[in-house]
Amino acid sequence: MKILIINPNTSVEMTKGIDEVAKKYAKTDTLIETVCPKEGPRSIESYYEEDLVAQGVLEGVIEANEKNYDAIIIACYGDPHLQSSKEISDIPVYGIAEVSMHMACLFGHRFSIVTVLERARPIFEELVRRVGLESKCASIRTTKLRVLDIEKDPSITLEILTEAGRAAIIEDGAEVICLGCAGMAGLDKPMEEELGVPVLDGVVCAVKVAEAAFDYKIKLSKIKAYKRPEPKEFVGLQKFIISR
Repeated sequence: MKILIINPNTSVEMTKGIDEVAKKYAKTDTLIETVCPKEGPRSIESYYEEDLVAQGVLEGVIEANEKNYDAIIIACYGDPHLQSSKEISDIPVYGIAEVSMHMACLFGHRFSIVTVLERARPIFEELVRRVGLESKCASIRTTKLRVLDIEKDPSITLEILTEAGRAAIIEDGAEVICLGCAGMAGLDKPMEEELGVPVLDGVVCAVKVAEAAFDYKIKLSKIKAYKRPEPKEFVGLQKFIISR
């Protein structure tokens, strides 16, 4: 199968890290391409920045459908524009947060998200509500890390995230930890060894679910929530007009 991974921010370094971890865990016959837009914020830590990446995400979804990819992964833990992407896509679209949270429920009673700055909390709280997993989310543990700090000193990043994960387990009752940023790729197994509970990298979760759905021949339901938008006149924006 062919998977297109879209990193909605413009960090080439993060895109490379996402690509490496995705290919590490993918099956040998799975082809993966990881891209990021040429314009936009270097990282996404606010509603404003999520809105700014809409064009890059949707263009990537349209292109993946035109080029006959089998699945699309949006590699940002806020799952920006996931719903609209599913509306315009004939192939499955996966958000790394949605997938990892659902997977976490299979391996423990409750999960916690360990992520970056405190300002990300409302975004993730809304996301948890949207996927219907409030009762399964033990906590959202934020840290002093900014997204672009993650790669500066991996050892310090690992220490900070492990400390937050440990607090989630001891104080909040978490049994599974979800890494709340695509830039945390590769930190799951070192944290898992320290904490003694499953630690889920959303990118890896999305790749494995995409492969399973492809093998099982599951496609998006298009009859209701993810039905194509109704045809209407667009003023400009011709590249975003989706043929039915």
